[in-house]
Amino acid sequence: MRIEGGCYCGQVRYEINGEPQASLHCHCRECQYISGGNPAALMIFPLDAFRLEHGEMKQFRRSDLERPVTRYFCENCGTGVASETPNRPGSIVMKVGTFDDPSIFAPAVAIFTCDKQDFHHIPAEIPAFDKRPG
Repeated sequence: MRIEGGCYCGQVRYEINGEPQASLHCHCRECQYISGGNPAALMIFPLDAFRLEHGEMKQFRRSDLERPVTRYFCENCGTGVASETPNRPGSIVMKVGTFDDPSIFAPAVAIFTCDKQDFHHIPAEIPAFDKRPG
């Protein structure tokens, strides 16, 4: 699978050449903060499938957590582009909204529904888990 994408202002551009490891909606509280209130639409790929084509991404990692997620974003427009989590070494978690064609996304699962807000919708056909599935 080949995916191209980038940030809102166009300063950051990337390409992914690889098969997704997962396609999901994450309802965790952290994703709600990052998204502005909604669950995050995410696809996970092997890290070596990702290539930054243009620009640079800034990163943020909370210093008060034992195993923080590294979040990558455009320093110009603030668009969150990707993240790396210690729970999936060697993988990159991509924000679907940054794909040039986000219509390729089809969530296979919803996770961290323990943090789901009443205004979030989970389609009936998608398996949902309180936390991360085993």
